[in-house]
Amino acid sequence: MKRREFIKKAAAGVAASSVFGPVYAQTQKRIRWRMATSWPKSLDTIYGGAELIARRVNELTDGKFQIRVYAGGEIVPPLKVVDAVQQGTVEAGHTASYYYIGKHPAFAFGTALPFGFTYRVQNAWLYNGNGNKLMNELFAEYNMIGFPAGNTGAQMGGWFRKEINSVEDLKGLKMRIPGLGGKVMDRLGVTVQVLGGGEIFPALERGTIDATEWVGPYDDEKLGFYKVAKYYYYPGWWEPGPTLHFYVNLDAWNKLPAEYQAILKTVAAEANLQMMVDYDSKNPAALKSLLGRGVRLRKFPLDVLKAAEKEAFALYDELAAENEFYRKVYEDWKAFREDAHRWFGTTELAIGQYLFAGL
Repeated sequence: MKRREFIKKAAAGVAASSVFGPVYAQTQKRIRWRMATSWPKSLDTIYGGAELIARRVNELTDGKFQIRVYAGGEIVPPLKVVDAVQQGTVEAGHTASYYYIGKHPAFAFGTALPFGFTYRVQNAWLYNGNGNKLMNELFAEYNMIGFPAGNTGAQMGGWFRKEINSVEDLKGLKMRIPGLGGKVMDRLGVTVQVLGGGEIFPALERGTIDATEWVGPYDDEKLGFYKVAKYYYYPGWWEPGPTLHFYVNLDAWNKLPAEYQAILKTVAAEANLQMMVDYDSKNPAALKSLLGRGVRLRKFPLDVLKAAEKEAFALYDELAAENEFYRKVYEDWKAFREDAHRWFGTTELAIGQYLFAGL
């Protein structure tokens, strides 16, 4: 091609792109969604995961696609987010899957199982294993598609009015704890309640509950649990690496242009990373602050951990025997866990034990 002809055609291409590019952008449908969450606005890290999704979608679509975020209880009760997404009352939701094990026990795998995956193993199973595929098989039955969109890392074991020195001390205790962790606690003699984040402090203050778990130092200090319960236990064996999900109503999802679907997937993954970064940077100072307030840090006794683990896996086997889809997910999850724990139990464990010893 001669140089003059090449320049003429190139110029024509630039002119076309300058004309049709803006025209294409202008023809993109303007979309307005609502996203219900399970979180109070005061918890800027966990509620912030939903806000990040909305902000980034707005930025990446030049304002064409906007999502309005609502705190738990504003338009939907905190523990009814999945119901609202399923029914199309809202187009999207940000919540923890294990709140909905009453619908199907396999919802627990979307968040965390007691003695299950850490943050890194959970992500490996979801993204590179069969986790997301299996979860979305389940979510589709409830007219939803879901994407990992946050994680807290290994949680604390919660706040107790009295010391826990043995399994016997758990019996008769009234505790707020959701998911299969709540089922395990029930088997250990605990009276279990499930409450939204904003409902916990009043219940603890009034004595409606004797103990509660939430997340970790940063959120727990904000919620003020230390004011009415001084014993702060660890580890949160029921949530070693819990994922939060961004749910989208399937009908709303299928109406989206492919590029907007890709944007939602991308920003959900960004929220999944950012929330963990935020907690890892904010929890250290918050723990130091809590200890300065007279909080008594305690580790769960070994017999409590062993008893809880025994009951947890007995429960998993029972659920697998009762429910075919649960069994399908559980077998995949368990095989992945065995291989991952073998790897993490080598050099990751060794360096952690060395680095953190004596602190």
